[in-house]
Amino acid sequence: MALIKLLHLLSVVIWVGGMFFAYVVLRPAAAEVLQPPERLKLWDKVFGNFFTWVWGAIGLVLATGLYMIYLFGGMGGVGRYIHIMLLLGIVMMAIFVYVYFMQFVPFRLAVAAQEWPKAGAILVTIRKLVATNVVIGLATFAVVILGRAI
Repeated sequence: MALIKLLHLLSVVIWVGGMFFAYVVLRPAAAEVLQPPERLKLWDKVFGNFFTWVWGAIGLVLATGLYMIYLFGGMGGVGRYIHIMLLLGIVMMAIFVYVYFMQFVPFRLAVAAQEWPKAGAILVTIRKLVATNVVIGLATFAVVILGRAI
């Protein structure tokens, strides 16, 4: 069980921590030192690399989380905070899938075609959705920690 929990937590840390870093640290630095075409090319590479890790993290979060729920006797055997955690995780996953297929794919195509205004507009949408997922991810941590304490 300890290994399953470790994989679960590491996957969440990679995903949420990666989004936090990108939004709070990398985004302002890139905006300060890079012109739009270079900044958009940077984000294309960053997202391409990071999203590969996110797909793996999502797979591990789902597999390990559902397995732990199973070990505790299913949804009836876990606390209410686990139900909330699962719901928030599913919402985050849905947002990521939307970002990937409906925003990142067109963003990548716009960058490749050097359509900078279009790529910039898509990046604004991605940025807002990532910010939403960071907030949900941090709220999920709070639910788990506080839920266990109650």
